[in-house]
Amino acid sequence: MIKKIKELELPIVVIGAGPVGLAAAAHLVERGEKFLLLESGSQVGSNILQWGHVRLFSPWQYNIDKLAKKLLEQSGWIAPPAEQLPIGKELVELYLEPLSKLPEIKPHLLLNAKVVAISKKGLDKMKNAGRDQSSFILYVEHQGKTQRIEAKAVIDATGTWANPTPVNADNIWTSEERALNKQIYYGIPDVQGRHKKRYLGKKVAVIGGGHSAINTILELAQLDDQVEINWFMRKQKVEEAYGGEEKDALEARGELGSRIHQLVDSGRIKVYTPFKIQQLSQKEGGIELMGDYKGEPYTLSGIDEIITNTGSRPDFSFLREIRLSIDSATESVEALSPLIDPNLHSCGTVRPHGEEILRQPEKNFYIVGMKSYGRAPTFLMATGYEQVRSIVAYLSGDMESSKKVELELPETGVCSVNLIPKVISSSCCRS
Repeated sequence: MIKKIKELELPIVVIGAGPVGLAAAAHLVERGEKFLLLESGSQVGSNILQWGHVRLFSPWQYNIDKLAKKLLEQSGWIAPPAEQLPIGKELVELYLEPLSKLPEIKPHLLLNAKVVAISKKGLDKMKNAGRDQSSFILYVEHQGKTQRIEAKAVIDATGTWANPTPVNADNIWTSEERALNKQIYYGIPDVQGRHKKRYLGKKVAVIGGGHSAINTILELAQLDDQVEINWFMRKQKVEEAYGGEEKDALEARGELGSRIHQLVDSGRIKVYTPFKIQQLSQKEGGIELMGDYKGEPYTLSGIDEIITNTGSRPDFSFLREIRLSIDSATESVEALSPLIDPNLHSCGTVRPHGEEILRQPEKNFYIVGMKSYGRAPTFLMATGYEQVRSIVAYLSGDMESSKKVELELPETGVCSVNLIPKVISSSCCRS
């Protein structure tokens, strides 16, 4: 039963109208909490649409928040087939957009609203006195002006998609790489669609050893011999990229590993691994890629295009006045890091966790969704949905519900490898 909105209270502000941010809004509706949902893009799921042609490996049953589904069905919405694998565009059009247009949510959604800073009202980061009782002030750029929005709590669901990591093996941005930005694509290009002409007849370097890189290569391979594919990874051997294959509980992800395995065996692509890139430079004959290949200096010349899938990182720049507890290695929520650090394990499932794990030193401030994982991979949307359910319960005063963390996810079948379809996304959300 939806409770009456508490009109006199300050709102809870959710930043980011992707799957997890909208799920938070749905739970706030159900709890009768006053809220605002801020999205920097021109529509909900704007980051997802950048990879809208990519098919997820998680079926609809894991991509829809249970409470959001309940609210949608009350409006006459019919859920897509539970076992079907959506592409990113379908995730937005068939789920996120209808959810955002519900009368309980739409009036509280502000698009083209970029949060540039957050602080505590009247206090800088150094001040202790009265800090926990002070409200938050969000500085939001909207329609050419900076607005100040006051909030009693903040849920940061901005994701990491907009902040890719560089190709450099030391994870350092260089002026040479930035100068080549017109020839480097960060993400999964629409090779069969709007980006097709960009790669026809080209010598392409694909950088990365995870799901996104495999998606990219499988798409490029469909152009047959019209493109030369060179695959660069830091893994010790290419077999590490194949994942669980037929042992993976997510069938589509296992299929992706099997398909790339077959493609490598066919000799269609040239694999360089382990290859640690040190420098890029523009030469008359194309891009020159220099680095360490199997322990020896190596240079590959004449590259026309680079596609990099080396992951992404969270943006903390607008949180400089907020007290945070962030793991120094994974850049994830600190208490969450032991559960997701790929140096320790790389299973696709993570022990269920909620408000208590995600709380920050700054009372009533939370980082959720993909951003809560920092640089760590294997995030699933269902994990984010459980995160915000627990947090909203806590903020609403329902301590019992906030601690009763429940999450049903498929086991990956294989651990300690990078698991990974027909263009399938490694992350179910990235938004």
